[in-house]
Amino acid sequence: MGLKSDLEDWCYDVFRSQWSKRDGTKVPDEDSKLGLKNEAIEIEGTVLYADMADSTAMVDTKSAARSAEIYKTFLYCAAKIIREHDGVITAYDGDRVMAVFIGDFKNTNAAKTALKIKWAVTNIVIPQMKRIYTSDDYTIKHVTGIDTSKLFVTKTGVRGANDLVWVGRAANHAAKLSSLPATYTYITKAVFDKLDKEAKVSTDGKDMWEERKWTGFNNSTIYRSHWGWVFS
Repeated sequence: MGLKSDLEDWCYDVFRSQWSKRDGTKVPDEDSKLGLKNEAIEIEGTVLYADMADSTAMVDTKSAARSAEIYKTFLYCAAKIIREHDGVITAYDGDRVMAVFIGDFKNTNAAKTALKIKWAVTNIVIPQMKRIYTSDDYTIKHVTGIDTSKLFVTKTGVRGANDLVWVGRAANHAAKLSSLPATYTYITKAVFDKLDKEAKVSTDGKDMWEERKWTGFNNSTIYRSHWGWVFS
């Protein structure tokens, strides 16, 4: 059988086959029993994407080693904070990290994670970088996007080289939100409506989020925040 026939048969089989789906009780990972055909796990999840901004300009102007140091410190801090709030890291993609939160407090946990990442970049990563590179005026910028929805998780690729793919509004919209202008954290209305008060209002009574229209997506309502969540 030639390559063309093999690909035709595979595609036809995927399109014609019924799906085998089951509800998940945890965030699926590479050890989940999913085959490469039409098998999926469905979960209610909140997706967070934390993405460095202007990283292309960074790698064009700095050495590979310096760029790698910035990637490593940003992603390490983000990953530790994600895990601190019961998030599960599902992918690293260059200069960004994707995480999924489940459970009754998934939206509040994701929002607090994003605000802590913002504070950590400003108050930990950048100051520690400037301790070593004292004359460098480069400022690390990043954006975090969050959405929540049902997620349809399946395996894609070929035998020996495959990964999970996350299908659902939350995965796509969180990624799109993380490409909006830097210095803000962005969440959808679905996330905002489920936040506990502690993640909406600061200890001095000020609103931490402001309502905006997402002009790139039918003027849907989103919320943005410039706040950082202080921690020790």
